[in-house]
Amino acid sequence: MSGWLALLCDGAPATAQDLAVPALLNDGHFSTLQVRDGAARGFDLHLQRLCDATRQLFDAELAPARVRRDCAAALAAAGVRDATLRATVFRRPGTDAPSLLVSIAPPAEPPPLPLRLKSFGYVRALPGIKHVGTFPLFHHRRLAERAGFDDALFVAPGGHICEATVWNLGFFGDDGVTWPQGPALRGVTERLLQAGLDAAGVPQAARPVRLAEVGAFRGAFACNARGLQPVAAIDAVRYARDDASLDAVARALDAQPWQPIAAADAAAGEHGR
Repeated sequence: MSGWLALLCDGAPATAQDLAVPALLNDGHFSTLQVRDGAARGFDLHLQRLCDATRQLFDAELAPARVRRDCAAALAAAGVRDATLRATVFRRPGTDAPSLLVSIAPPAEPPPLPLRLKSFGYVRALPGIKHVGTFPLFHHRRLAERAGFDDALFVAPGGHICEATVWNLGFFGDDGVTWPQGPALRGVTERLLQAGLDAAGVPQAARPVRLAEVGAFRGAFACNARGLQPVAAIDAVRYARDDASLDAVARALDAQPWQPIAAADAAAGEHGR
């Protein structure tokens, strides 16, 4: 994926002055989603994430209808219906109202090769919010790559698995899917998968998982807005590819509906609130 197709700030083409604030002031939050034919899986959950985080960080309200309209406008400005869309909320110095920056880039899919993860002791600040403080994520990924791995896996004090840099993690076992519970961002795709697995009758559990336990599972997978990716290794533990289990998880995700970005209830009068 390379090149921006559109950048809109508060519903208008972004200017250099608009972009200077999020570029120079590292204070905000965002959500990234894959759009296909003008729709996204879990778009209502992305809206909820953006509105909740705006309230928590800035003590301000962000109208869902405003987000819908600005996202639809950005897709229209780019002239595409398939895209990677990122909505970033920030606040200009001296103002109370949040600003909304929407970027449109080419669509993306998960890399085809299984991930090899190297564990690091690290917990993100405010892990429940998808904030723009991403330097530590990419720094740990670089450290993992230098050690011959693909990405980093974060482990909390006490040895409990949290999350990967931009992924949630699930494990395959004889009793179904296990979701490690620790200080982490609970992703939209993870939530969609949990709903899909429930509907399919696939057993699953969310519980603390220690790093020392990973060898007891027969496999693992990572998930984020791009989709699913098998995990081949965590440190010295190697997993054989489990296509049957991966297919079951993929079907659970495929069963989740694509929700239109634009909606009739995104009334023009909501914009700017």
